[in-house]
Amino acid sequence: MIEAKQLSKKFGRFQAVKNASFTINKGDIVGFLGPNGAGKTTTLRMLTGYLPPTSGTAVIAGHDVLKDPMGARKCLGYLPEHVPLYDEQRVTEYLKFRARLKGIPSKEIWNNVARVLEICDLEPVRRKMIRTLSKGYRQRVGLADALLGKPDILILDEPTNGLDPNQIRQMRERIKALTVDHTIILSTHILSEVEMMCNKVVIIDQGVIKAADTPENLTSNLRAAGKIAIEFKGDLDKVVEQFNELEHVKKVIHDSTTEDGWHFLTIRAEAGTDTRERLIEILTGLNCKVRHIHRHIPTLEEVFVEMTRKD
Repeated sequence: MIEAKQLSKKFGRFQAVKNASFTINKGDIVGFLGPNGAGKTTTLRMLTGYLPPTSGTAVIAGHDVLKDPMGARKCLGYLPEHVPLYDEQRVTEYLKFRARLKGIPSKEIWNNVARVLEICDLEPVRRKMIRTLSKGYRQRVGLADALLGKPDILILDEPTNGLDPNQIRQMRERIKALTVDHTIILSTHILSEVEMMCNKVVIIDQGVIKAADTPENLTSNLRAAGKIAIEFKGDLDKVVEQFNELEHVKKVIHDSTTEDGWHFLTIRAEAGTDTRERLIEILTGLNCKVRHIHRHIPTLEEVFVEMTRKD
């Protein structure tokens, strides 16, 4: 559906994006993540044809963005981070105007507009001037614009930026509903949204693609994925010795011991393994009392931090 091939963009001497390559398949919901200034918006603008790449190219639903830009754009609906709206038009007037600009035949314009008004729940404000709308409704108008013409692919750049918690939840529900019929690229700083909605994640930092995989694969391969915390009472030296002999254990760390003899250990095991049963067997065999054992479940936030931190 989308294939970026060595996409690069320079602004003078500054290279905003460096040889970005990734593939997005039909039906994917992709979280596009990166710190501020990482190159997210520049990459999205190259995919949509708003910016020409300095080198490389992208293919959108079989259309090369350089050789067939109009064909590529017809397959795309784009919601930019800052939605450009005409404040002195009414909502319906604006959407009709945008439909004409997109080349939708005159006899199909009203059906298209009526459809997106319903999808985005804009009926209550359809006759209002855009300048009178709240931030939440302005975002809905921008999303309705992106949906005109029934594009196969939606690119949403920070769609919840500046919204209050209720508006964020409403926008998230609308985006979820759209996943049935659209391939979606979602650029956002809210990682919990990506974990809830996306089946693939692309992480960019300093213009370089650092990862492109499923959230599950990214978290399972994280260094912290095998970390296990244990609290027990018993022979500390023997426990540490036998833990260290286990196949997947990389390191055993003695964190502390309480005055009444409870030991706190952190076991660093290989990513993708779960050694809790073997640890319990050892503790039981040494007649230890156990009151806590916990395997750390990594989050997408930890993946993001590990891949983009500067230290």
